[in-house]
Amino acid sequence: MFSEGLKGIVAAQTSISHIYGKEGILIYRGYEIGEISHLSFEEAAFLLWYGYLPTEEDAEEIKNRLNTNRKLTPGMKDILHSLPEEMDIMSALRTVISSLGVPEYNWKPTIEQSLRLTAVIPTIIAYRFNLVMDRPLFEPVTELSHVENYLYMLTGKSPSKAVADALETYMVLTLEHGMNASAFSARVTASTESDLVSAITSAIGTMKGPLHGGAPSGVIDLLNEIGVAEKAESVIRGKVLKGEKLMGFGHRVYKTHDPRAIALRKKLLENQGDDPSLDLALFVEKKAIELLAEMKPGRSLYTNVEFYAAAIMKSINLPSDLFTPTFTASRIVGWTAHVLEQAENNIIFRPQSEYIGIRKA
Repeated sequence: MFSEGLKGIVAAQTSISHIYGKEGILIYRGYEIGEISHLSFEEAAFLLWYGYLPTEEDAEEIKNRLNTNRKLTPGMKDILHSLPEEMDIMSALRTVISSLGVPEYNWKPTIEQSLRLTAVIPTIIAYRFNLVMDRPLFEPVTELSHVENYLYMLTGKSPSKAVADALETYMVLTLEHGMNASAFSARVTASTESDLVSAITSAIGTMKGPLHGGAPSGVIDLLNEIGVAEKAESVIRGKVLKGEKLMGFGHRVYKTHDPRAIALRKKLLENQGDDPSLDLALFVEKKAIELLAEMKPGRSLYTNVEFYAAAIMKSINLPSDLFTPTFTASRIVGWTAHVLEQAENNIIFRPQSEYIGIRKA
């Protein structure tokens, strides 16, 4: 049976995560995302890798193991310096990760390998970004958490609590999202008993495509156009009347509220008043939902996670070419979890194709 894009085809069984789109539910290892959105990046990564919530000792250990694997080797730095300046960050990241394909990463994949890749990816991103921008190159700081350290390496400054909390929550909410294109790509590569580095290189290449890891630039444009709360109603009403798509609202999978957006809104509300950009996003969302209900009754258009992702990126002045790399720094946990699961009961992926060409006599 042919299914374009493999839509609706079940390709694997998993206990990592699942999306109940009609109900607006996302679960990690059986926990609804709203129940665990308060976890640190390190704790959520532990849950996906090991399958259970960490104790305080587990959380401290995983934090220390990530800390000790953040630094770039001289060889990795050499590669980053040798790449063409015009090469985008995702391509640079893919190239450096590919260079790690040494025997220690050979089949079978391990959590320790997964942890090393997760730890070093933010460092690669920040180093390459600052190198190309001719800015100071900052070394990792072991006293900072995984997300705080990423923000520090990008800017050389310790982030505010509001911004660090918001970005950490966003990254926890995007660690994993079912059998998406990049997770499938990683599992297909791993199914050949290739090494973890090759599987993650495949996933990064897939994430690079704008149909999968594209930046939420449309939401940034919307927030920039509004600028101040007083303009929100006129801008939104004007776009709806013109039939323009309101960026950041609606989702292909979720047919009701995006649970990730709900959890991220909750986190932003906890720090309301600490960052003007995030406060504006909260106001714009509320006003947009009101106007959509008034002007498009019967349509289920709710905020998706991209809306708040854009608001967070805007609040920390993250340029658009860092959006997808930052998403990648989160999703690496989900990819490695999928590869580890694939390796436990591995069967090579070998789908069929339907020939529609001619057959000559």
